[in-house]
Amino acid sequence: MAKQETLQAEKREVSGTSAAKRLRRDGIVPAVVYGSQQREYSIQVNTKAFTDVFKRQSSSNFLVNLEISGADEASKLAMVQDIQQNPLSGEVIHIDFHAVREDETVHANIPVELVGDSAGVKAGGLLDHLLHSIEIHCRPADLPDRVTYDVTELEIGESVHVSDLEFPEDVSTHVDDDVVVAICISSRATVSEEASGTGEEGEEGEEGEGAEGEGAEGEEGSSDSE
Repeated sequence: MAKQETLQAEKREVSGTSAAKRLRRDGIVPAVVYGSQQREYSIQVNTKAFTDVFKRQSSSNFLVNLEISGADEASKLAMVQDIQQNPLSGEVIHIDFHAVREDETVHANIPVELVGDSAGVKAGGLLDHLLHSIEIHCRPADLPDRVTYDVTELEIGESVHVSDLEFPEDVSTHVDDDVVVAICISSRATVSEEASGTGEEGEEGEEGEGAEGEGAEGEEGSSDSE
């Protein structure tokens, strides 16, 4: 199961673009908390503290215990729902936190990780990983940080589907079972080798036929001279 991190935060009284820019210059990220059982309000968190927590996660959707000074509830369990980042620098510029209850079903995207060395790859094929993350549903305490699949026995021409993934108990997904997660395909090199092997055999056959034809012509020529 995914580890729940603790993050310090403060209730934010200022708003607007100019105020947000000033906060970011001071190493603070503007954020918002909302949920089905509460009104939305603004908070702020330390940029470095959040970045350190974020780097330890395998997904951008993860649970944190928010300890918010200045709020009615000092501690709140929340899912990081959305992280806005500067497209050039990668700096975190805004965060959406979705407050959740322990008995509430949460929705999150977790990584799909392939482990092992595919038999097909060892035979010269290529492993094409198509589905890198999948949406799952569960209680906060059951949230996994990833789902893995062992591709060791996957041969060329075989594929892995969502139905092949094994989720922990009380974790489910609504993604169709027949969606392809990964497939092992022939590489161009393998196809070229097979084609060149066939070509060589064909050439040998043609040479053999040519030799036989020449022999036959030689025999006919001998009989004519006689």
